[in-house]
Amino acid sequence: MTLMLLDSASLWYRAYYGMPDTMVAPDGTPVNAIRGYLDMTARLLTMYQPNRLVACIEGDWRPSWRVALFPDYKANRIEEGSEDEEEEPDTLTPQIPILLDLIDAFGITVIGIDDYEADDVMASYAVQHEGPVRIVTGDRDLFQMVDDDRNVAVVYLAKGLSQHELVDKQWVANRYEIPGDRYALFAMFRGDPSDGLPGVKGIGVKGAAHIANHFHSVEDVISAAEENHSLLTPALIKRILAGRDYLAIAPTLVQCAKDIALPDVSLSLPKYPKDLKVIREMQEKYALGASVDRLVSALKW
Repeated sequence: MTLMLLDSASLWYRAYYGMPDTMVAPDGTPVNAIRGYLDMTARLLTMYQPNRLVACIEGDWRPSWRVALFPDYKANRIEEGSEDEEEEPDTLTPQIPILLDLIDAFGITVIGIDDYEADDVMASYAVQHEGPVRIVTGDRDLFQMVDDDRNVAVVYLAKGLSQHELVDKQWVANRYEIPGDRYALFAMFRGDPSDGLPGVKGIGVKGAAHIANHFHSVEDVISAAEENHSLLTPALIKRILAGRDYLAIAPTLVQCAKDIALPDVSLSLPKYPKDLKVIREMQEKYALGASVDRLVSALKW
């Protein structure tokens, strides 16, 4: 009973940049992101054969509680001159409502929770529902969720769907040379430029990996630094102690929320509807052609 969780924004951004912008509806509406999203979803369903599926979306890409702790959280993504909007290509924006309407017409469960990111939604599902779980994303933040015991893995799309990697604890260990269950700790010290998180000043990848290899938590690291632990160099001790204010909030910023109150809805793959009329009308209106047919086929309708 595999549960597949789609990081929808990650998918439609990749679809938008990966599909030709010459794909347009008869009225000129761009549809490359829509078609790419449908194609990827169909391929994922065929590859992994999940029994349950959730398209996760952002309730808020800059949750107020994270911004309150760290005002610069994702501030690097805000369009110049705007205070509350992430920059988004003009020809992608009009496609998203159409795509969401089409996903709804297919009967696929779409979940976004107010004041939480899609990462938080996916993490909460991964923890609160039985595995196997496959989290589909191009975001390495979700590496913190891999759990071999519960069969939770990340379908990582950084290289595209055709060359995607299935991330488990061993993959994390091989890539970062740290214990596979300590990615979040590693990220707290290294930082994440894509989210505007600086990490601890002066501690790079090597220093963060060293810390993650020898300690289990931020509290352990700070205690060790205060006690001049032999596993920490004088330079690392100095930087850790200087970064205590940031480290006090880093776990909340970096770790995904896992305790969201999720809605009580069916996660099962949608059954064949009584009428495909709405889907076929949208397929024709927006010239979605074989992309719709592929998803229909992948759902075994």
